[in-house]
Amino acid sequence: MAGLAESGSNPDVDLLYDINGLAKDAPGWFDRVMEYVGEYGLLLAIVLLVVWCWWTVRRRGDEDAASSVAALVWAPLAAGIAVLVNVPIRGFVERPRPFLDHQGLEVLVSGKTDYSFVSDHATIVMAMAVGLFVANRKFGLVALVLAVFGGFIRVYMGVHYPTDVVGGFALGTAVALLLSPVAMALLTPVVRAVERSPRVGWLVRARGIGAGDGEGAVIPGARREQASERDLAA
Repeated sequence: MAGLAESGSNPDVDLLYDINGLAKDAPGWFDRVMEYVGEYGLLLAIVLLVVWCWWTVRRRGDEDAASSVAALVWAPLAAGIAVLVNVPIRGFVERPRPFLDHQGLEVLVSGKTDYSFVSDHATIVMAMAVGLFVANRKFGLVALVLAVFGGFIRVYMGVHYPTDVVGGFALGTAVALLLSPVAMALLTPVVRAVERSPRVGWLVRARGIGAGDGEGAVIPGARREQASERDLAA
């Protein structure tokens, strides 16, 4: 199964050349920016989104802050598990990098000697994005857009076929969603114990902050409407 795309007439290869061709036409400084963004920038951006979401959750101090933080903890854990799952997949498929089988590609990153399918980068960013979406829709949507853009850049850089990226998206999504119920069942009690701790409870809920409305959360019980009762009697 080493050659999933060995023919230049393969749509996967055609799309590879079309997207990578943009790198040939772009100025050198732009390619260097895309190289950095594709290798490090987008992953860092999604990590910062997770941290930002955590900071928002703890400052808001919802009654379900522990569940929200547990979902945020699951995001990087899901990415790590997805990469481990990908190890036997890559070894079984043994698909060479596209620049090894196809001439004329503009390769922006050298030294890529491992197998191409499935893309680790695409797997990681999508698993984290989906995990973040489970915790908070608004932050998660931004992360999903960044993850898709990151997959495009991997093809732009000439280091992956489009199907490598699609496979990574599918793997990351599957791990983040299918294992989420088990992860939440295990992580939520741990986070609640941390919340009750006088020393590290601030990691879950900021001291002195009242419960918020949980807007944007989609985990069970995270959305709550606070109805205020007012005395309208004159």
